[in-house]
Amino acid sequence: KNFPKLRIRVYNSAPCETSRPISRPISARNPPDFPALVMAAEPVVGQVVGQRRWTPILHSLQVDADIQPFAAGQFGRVGLEIDGEKIFRPYSFVNPPARRPLEFVYVVVPEGPLSVRLAKLQPGDPILMQPKPNGFLVMGEVPPAKQLWMLATGTAIGPFLSILREGEAQKRFEKIVLAHAVRLADELVYADDARQIADDSGGQVQYIPFVSREKTDFAMRGRITDAIADGELQKRAGMSIAPETTQFMLCGNPQMVKDATALLREKGFERNRRRAPGHITVENYW
Repeated sequence: KNFPKLRIRVYNSAPCETSRPISRPISARNPPDFPALVMAAEPVVGQVVGQRRWTPILHSLQVDADIQPFAAGQFGRVGLEIDGEKIFRPYSFVNPPARRPLEFVYVVVPEGPLSVRLAKLQPGDPILMQPKPNGFLVMGEVPPAKQLWMLATGTAIGPFLSILREGEAQKRFEKIVLAHAVRLADELVYADDARQIADDSGGQVQYIPFVSREKTDFAMRGRITDAIADGELQKRAGMSIAPETTQFMLCGNPQMVKDATALLREKGFERNRRRAPGHITVENYW
């Protein structure tokens, strides 16, 4: 097909701020993926309605934009025009589909072209969005089971909060564990929201935070994968895991996703694919 010859900057399709940009002309010999083409040719102009600063480098952005409907767990591409070039990055929705404004949590990377500018936005400022959301970390891709374990690092708690706030997961699974791992306690973004979801569930949902680099009186210490390997996470949750009863959703640091997948495969779990349903649904964050 004849693609328009224009220059855009696109990033890997996982919601992140640290992926390396690819700057290239689009042509019939070098076509982009479809979402990137839509992003470049027909961005939606939205408006910032709020910004929350959790730490100097962890922010949440609230946006009003007329985009297409999305499924809980998906991501949208957020962007700005910088020096005459429209630059976008993918960020997962934190809000459920029926709630507005749209909300995204992101890391401010000093050398990044976009996030430092996003951090300076104020209510009323214009912002660009790709109209079509994307992503497969959604309930419709997860096979049925009795238990659902959601394992997240850093800002990857976002899509899981969207899923839990929507409520479909609570209809499908008897027990749900949300484990969120960070380095420092103040990086546990949305911790109060996660606790409230757990409290309101009547024991159906558990929120288990991990903090690796400082001691706390409430969080588990160390890495999620180590706690699964030695059984401490299962002990904390009061649940055992088995392929016959358990589904996992992994989102965040690619090393965590890789290590957790390898560990779970040793225990008999398999990657979930459309052509071969399994037990582990994943999304990397860079």
